[in-house]
Amino acid sequence: MGKKKKDAAICGLCNREVSFVTKHHLLPKQEGGKHSETVDLCQPCHSTIHLNFTNQELARNFRSISALQQAEPLQKYLRWIRNKNVDVLKNRRGKRH
Repeated sequence: MGKKKKDAAICGLCNREVSFVTKHHLLPKQEGGKHSETVDLCQPCHSTIHLNFTNQELARNFRSISALQQAEPLQKYLRWIRNKNVDVLKNRRGKRH
């Protein structure tokens, strides 16, 4: 669930100002990260991360924002989203685990 903000928030991945953010566990909860570090992400970025990577891939290779920002599968998306004024993106094709 998203955390509503009265003021604008900043997405930790795309660095855009958005109206709300969600908590992304850098180590997925299903991989032992229930109490691990989280980062605030806009819904489009959060959804896109989980669309492109399994929890196992995230745990193994993408446990930091810098690793996610440099991830090859996200480059086209990040170039596209940076100048968009969108808070919600419906890009789910089925959750990957």
